[in-house]
Amino acid sequence: MSHSLVCAETVSRVSSVLHRDTRQFGKKHLFDHDEETCWNSDQGPTQWVMLAFPQRVRVSQLQIQFQGGFSSRRGRLEVSEGTQALSKIVDFYPEDNNSLQTFPVPAAEGDRLKVTFEDATDFFGRVVIYHLRVLGEKA
Repeated sequence: MSHSLVCAETVSRVSSVLHRDTRQFGKKHLFDHDEETCWNSDQGPTQWVMLAFPQRVRVSQLQIQFQGGFSSRRGRLEVSEGTQALSKIVDFYPEDNNSLQTFPVPAAEGDRLKVTFEDATDFFGRVVIYHLRVLGEKA
């Protein structure tokens, strides 16, 4: 049975935060389960979220809820183990809407995960995400 892999020991990093206002738009809002908060990136051609898990995990699904008008047309999921280089697992293609979208992940194991968002629907390249869930099990 799949469950959320993000825990208190998971270390997260993001490409940018709008106006560097981490209190209002920071990465912590990706995982707080609050409908009123979000991560809002700054401008740029690509945005990303990096997760370092405290143990090896097996990812089976990625769930993302964007703000319509501030989503990505193409995403990429990469995984690695320890200090190894990231390797691409899958490309995914989100819809530009407010719904929680689920993307299946084929057999990906490691302790670091990077989700990259390319080709933003916003003219300035900003991405707004209310929820990011990584589902799977400990490996």
